[in-house]
Amino acid sequence: MIRRALLGAAAALLLTVPASAAPAATWTVDKAASVLGFKASASGVAFNGRFQRWDSAIAFDPKNLAASSVTTTIDVASVTTGDKDRDELLPTAEWFAVAKYPKATFVSRSFVDKGGGNYEAQGDLTIKGVKRPVVLPFKLAITGNVAKMTGSLVLDRTAFGVGTGQWKSDDTVSTKVTVLVNLTARKAG
Repeated sequence: MIRRALLGAAAALLLTVPASAAPAATWTVDKAASVLGFKASASGVAFNGRFQRWDSAIAFDPKNLAASSVTTTIDVASVTTGDKDRDELLPTAEWFAVAKYPKATFVSRSFVDKGGGNYEAQGDLTIKGVKRPVVLPFKLAITGNVAKMTGSLVLDRTAFGVGTGQWKSDDTVSTKVTVLVNLTARKAG
């Protein structure tokens, strides 16, 4: 009798588990159709850069944001801007210090639906061992099993210790950097 009551209570509990307990769909990034980059300026001239090697583990469901997550790991040594001198300088200790900090990461904490396919990813960005909370606004369109996401945020590079010594001020290189994310991903399974 007690066993039957316990089984009944367990079944009732399972039936009342909210939908948010279900896992979000996983997505695989189409690297050929995706860019993780940035925009900055040096001596008043704007330039674009990008990271050639990075990976994202994405679990996302617009109807189940509580179960959604993103972790992006960036191989900082893969940075390129198309300028030989700048590309040789960026891996050094004054900039990304890739010998000591080869990876940068973004780990989401939560997502907010802003309506109309607009979202915010709230999470932690770690560069050169410095972790800071950031909010990445992004636009998302899902068609069948393909998702297209674009987003950007402005960072103060000095908050992460990027650009030290003679590069710390914005006299030569702007301290404001716009991170640009343009992803295409396919639903796994």
